[in-house]
Amino acid sequence: MGKNRKSKFITPRSENYSEWYNSIVKMSGMAEDSAVRGCMVIKPYGYSIWEKIQSSLDQMLKDSGHSNAYFPLFVPKSFFAKEAQHVKGFAKECAVVTHYRLKEDSKRGVGVDPAAKLTEELIVRPTSETVIWRSYKNWIQSYRDLPLLINQWANVVRWEMRTRPFLRTSEFLWQEGHTAHATKQEAIDETLKILKIYNTLVEDVMGIATIQGIKTETERFAGAEETYCIETLMQDGKALQAGTSHFLGQNFARAFDVQFATKDEGLEYVWGTSWGVSTRLIGALIMSHGDDKGLVLPPNLAPIQVVFVPIYKSEEEKQAIQSRIEEWMQVAKQLGIACHFDQRTTQSPGFKFSEWEMKGVPIRIALGARDLENQTAEVYRRDTDTKEIISQDLIIEHIQKTLPIIQENMYQKSTSFLQWHTRRIDDYSEFQKYIANSSGLASCHWDGTAETEIKIKEDTKATIRCIPLDAAEEEGKCIFSGKPSKRRVLFAKAY
Repeated sequence: MGKNRKSKFITPRSENYSEWYNSIVKMSGMAEDSAVRGCMVIKPYGYSIWEKIQSSLDQMLKDSGHSNAYFPLFVPKSFFAKEAQHVKGFAKECAVVTHYRLKEDSKRGVGVDPAAKLTEELIVRPTSETVIWRSYKNWIQSYRDLPLLINQWANVVRWEMRTRPFLRTSEFLWQEGHTAHATKQEAIDETLKILKIYNTLVEDVMGIATIQGIKTETERFAGAEETYCIETLMQDGKALQAGTSHFLGQNFARAFDVQFATKDEGLEYVWGTSWGVSTRLIGALIMSHGDDKGLVLPPNLAPIQVVFVPIYKSEEEKQAIQSRIEEWMQVAKQLGIACHFDQRTTQSPGFKFSEWEMKGVPIRIALGARDLENQTAEVYRRDTDTKEIISQDLIIEHIQKTLPIIQENMYQKSTSFLQWHTRRIDDYSEFQKYIANSSGLASCHWDGTAETEIKIKEDTKATIRCIPLDAAEEEGKCIFSGKPSKRRVLFAKAY
């Protein structure tokens, strides 16, 4: 059994969840605040985790027929005015460029040159539907040009008043896919295909259990006809939206006059989708798996899957231990295992143990002089916080066998947590207490009106996270209004 030891550098999760999260981000070397309020510096270790997410998803998208492209960071303000719901949804989050030059200022050193005012203001990209659909008008002429399956890896800016690293920052990294299709059904199929790809990423790579669902009209993406999502549940009982896939209908095609010649020589507007996941996934990773010692990384996502730590007192012991570890390293790398040999002489083995535990490395192998004599090594598992002694001849075999076990164990733990913290509730007073304690997801009947949805949010701060795609029809009464309802939806407080 694990000893549930704590790091003296990390605020215990049970004492202050927010501080626990922030201390993990800081002490594990993932990110730090920048000089710009609301923005963060993603440090090398944090970025290496994002690269693993990025490479996994990028390959899935390419395997499903998508190609990467890049579009401008700046969007003309007039573009937003073309799609009414879109501009309404993003207007309060936009950063606006009004001038293009600075000049020397005797009092302040430098100032904005009033003579360099832009003829039309530019919006710093909060999302790229408008600028991309402007390009699609040039790219799409005929049914032969469809489907058009484009993805972009980029940064976006959505001005935030209250920020938290990875979860909510004014600038963040993401991918955004934008596709165009000849028929409505093709676009809907694409939307659901991407939802499944996101689900595979979060469950199979990140080891986090999800719920696939559809958003209500109130929670829908600005400019979409339907928004599909994957919802996850964090260890504090709050939900986190891990990814969204939007069926845009013909809204943006009409706004930018994107039409195509059909096979029967007609002219129709194309059907569109857009979808994205962001560095918010790293926040989900921390809050789904982390503990009071720091990060806990699933092997499929860990930049370092195995770390080797030598323990020695003499140069002779050092050489012998180093030789043995290098043999393991060579074989492990040939097998595609990401491993690291911590040969630092400036830190003690105990410090190294704590540091690698804080960074969430799945397996740590310690080798000392006595281990050499006994032909054994100490193997530590981060997910269970346990150690065992393994014969040196079996180390590589043990690593190969244990990594997938860790991956599955972390996913099953997340699944159990999600199941145990999802409750069917039919009484509003019970619902209020459940939500007030951020206990998890509440499965309740809802009358389908925005009015009820808004009143519940104002009363409890809970939102409808999604209508689960697998929700069966079930006659009932709305938990708030008492009106008839045909299925349950999931409520929760959320990030």
